[in-house]
Amino acid sequence: MATPSIPAGGHSDPTRRDFLMVATGSLAAVGAAATAWPFINNLNPAADTLALASVEVNVSPIQVGQAITVNWRGQPLFIRHRTAQEIKEADAVPLSELRDPQTDNSRVTDLAKKVRPEWLIMVGVCTHLGCVPLGNKPGQPKGPYGGWFCPCHGSAYDTSGRIRVGPAPKNLVIPPYLFTSDTIVKVG
Repeated sequence: MATPSIPAGGHSDPTRRDFLMVATGSLAAVGAAATAWPFINNLNPAADTLALASVEVNVSPIQVGQAITVNWRGQPLFIRHRTAQEIKEADAVPLSELRDPQTDNSRVTDLAKKVRPEWLIMVGVCTHLGCVPLGNKPGQPKGPYGGWFCPCHGSAYDTSGRIRVGPAPKNLVIPPYLFTSDTIVKVG
């Protein structure tokens, strides 16, 4: 009868040494994870940023032709109640004249795909170097196209927030938003 062969390095049964090796390896893995967790957790957004992840704004006090600026995710958010003339001007622009072609209707459509041409909601940060364009407050220059003007480098946006002249490569950004009622808009 043949004798069972024993592996070259030791016994076929688990030994105390095997248990200690597995336990030590497991403890080292838990220790490494516990040490790394604060660094990984540090990459998460801060609590104040998470609190601003979405904002609800009551737009009922904004009169036609007026605009407000709201803080959203640490950036200015422009909300403008556009006049019929501003809407007409934005609709009349041929897409071939635009550096970053977008129709006016695509810029005033909320997440529910509802078009509200009277409300323009956009992030008020110039797409060139991150300046805040002028034209959202009374008395500020609106630029040659009746929209916004960035005095730092001369970028001018039209009444739909589309870049018309200057070094900015893109239109002002439209954030995700949804009208939860006729007077409340939730951004973010």
